[in-house]
Amino acid sequence: MSTGVLDRGTTSAVEASPARVTSSLRRFAPFLAPYRWYFVGSIVVSLIATLTGLVIPLVIQSIIDGPITRGDVAGVWWPAALVLLLGTIDAAGIWIRRYLVSGPSSQFEITARAHVFAKLQHVSVAAHDSWESGQLLSRAISDLSALRRFVAFIGPFIIINAVTLVVGLGVLLSRAWQFGVIMLVVAIPLVWACVRFEELYRVVARDAQDQAGDVTTTVEESIHGIRVLKAFGRSAHLGRRFLAQAATLRTTELTKVRYLAILWTVIVGLPPVAVGGMLAYGTYAIVTGTLTAGTLVATMAIVAFLLWPIESFGFLLAELNNARTAADRYWEIMDTPDTIVDPVSPVPLPDPVRGHIRVDHVSFAFPDASDHLLRDVTFEVRPGETVALVGNTGTGKSVLTTLIPRLFDVDGGAITLDSVDVRSMRLADLRSVVSVAFEEPVLFSASVRENVALGRPDATDEDVAEALEIAHATDFVEKLPWGLDTRIGEQGLSLSGGQRQRLALARAVLGRPRVLVLDDPLSALDVDTEAKVQRRLRTVLAHSTTVLVAHRPSTAALADRVVHLGHGTVMETGTHEHLLATSAAYRDVMGSMSGPERDHG
Repeated sequence: MSTGVLDRGTTSAVEASPARVTSSLRRFAPFLAPYRWYFVGSIVVSLIATLTGLVIPLVIQSIIDGPITRGDVAGVWWPAALVLLLGTIDAAGIWIRRYLVSGPSSQFEITARAHVFAKLQHVSVAAHDSWESGQLLSRAISDLSALRRFVAFIGPFIIINAVTLVVGLGVLLSRAWQFGVIMLVVAIPLVWACVRFEELYRVVARDAQDQAGDVTTTVEESIHGIRVLKAFGRSAHLGRRFLAQAATLRTTELTKVRYLAILWTVIVGLPPVAVGGMLAYGTYAIVTGTLTAGTLVATMAIVAFLLWPIESFGFLLAELNNARTAADRYWEIMDTPDTIVDPVSPVPLPDPVRGHIRVDHVSFAFPDASDHLLRDVTFEVRPGETVALVGNTGTGKSVLTTLIPRLFDVDGGAITLDSVDVRSMRLADLRSVVSVAFEEPVLFSASVRENVALGRPDATDEDVAEALEIAHATDFVEKLPWGLDTRIGEQGLSLSGGQRQRLALARAVLGRPRVLVLDDPLSALDVDTEAKVQRRLRTVLAHSTTVLVAHRPSTAALADRVVHLGHGTVMETGTHEHLLATSAAYRDVMGSMSGPERDHG
């Protein structure tokens, strides 16, 4: 389980966020500002349509106490026509309200989702490492759908129903104040129940949404890792984990249902008590001649009309809490600080870029780590030179490759490109001249061409073909059903490990970048394929400054020099042949790398 800022249970981080200082829902005001008149208009139209329903009982009262009492049949038609008109206005108001809010509310959801996606692209890799993917999916999809419902329906109807109740109570007091007093007496326990419900439901709603994110994470992991699960016979194990999480979520959802059931019992059960009291008083008043039959019918019709706004508050309050929790979770992502950012006064790239890399007394530790992974690491890579990083597992080789393009920032020291600190450059400028291939190739659900040209979308087919040739990927790409246009599927799992790695290498060498960072890019290749790729790769390495992580002696032999890392620092440097001849520690590392060669295509 991750321990990052979005973990379930980190209430202190939530409470300290700005979402708790000012309402997290109010913070969406800038998103809604372009459409505010649509929402205002929809509320006004809805109020007009709803309040016409309060006029209808008054018209009925005038009919009963007027034409019907006098026996004037002809006098009924005009009031009846007025009731028909008011009903038409009510129906038209519903249609207009939906028309006004459907587009803006959908656009709000799209805008908010675009902002959170952009945020996830900008935050550091360290932040992503601390988050669970299922939690992010839940916040970017389910939570924003809940917020769209709040914007389109829940929020407006909280206002509309509140105004309707106030106006309806005023009409009751004006018709027969005794009825209004009865309603007010019943309203006291209703208000208390709503306040108490809001306090309890908010906590359990947050738990439910976080637990739903945990379930999403497990499902996503089981899908992406299906090959591993089947190979090791662990599908049942993950299935039990999924069922346990689902059972926990079910328990939480049942707690929500219990709170809702209590609230609905109070909301639905108390108004009939008021209705009974009003009927008893109304009957007595008619018998004693202090109240007309029309007034009693009108007031009872008003009460019946107000029952839905009263009863709907249970649903509206539940959805309000869901929306508030969704907003809290959304702003937890958006409030995450961007630690890898452009400098205030960026230094432009040198012209021309020579590609001289210097790692100068660099130290680095992962967030929350108790000790530094790298300590006082110093070496340089001259323009056009290839330097291999070699060392046992955990010595920080791969981390060094992420510091050059600033996927992470150093804690101490500096990394310079042509004597300019990489932290002084714009990220876009730096990454335009530094190309990276990772040991674990990441491919996207797109065509071969789109994957290879990811960093250079303007690359021509000739450029892509040259990169594929260097990576010894031309043959297998030509055998794909549609060649460069073949969609390779999610994460490229339809390809072998070696094929994915060669496509990732082609992506890195496309355009022969000035600085090339390769994290053991040949690890999944068999010996014969590796030798072919190495022969082609030498043509690129001769023109690029290259930092190469090597886990094989044959890969280390590609380099002009080798930097041997141990215990988080540089132990020795030299050519591969020189270190083999002079360093027992280096020979031990090479010996540990010389196990059975892998063959993944």
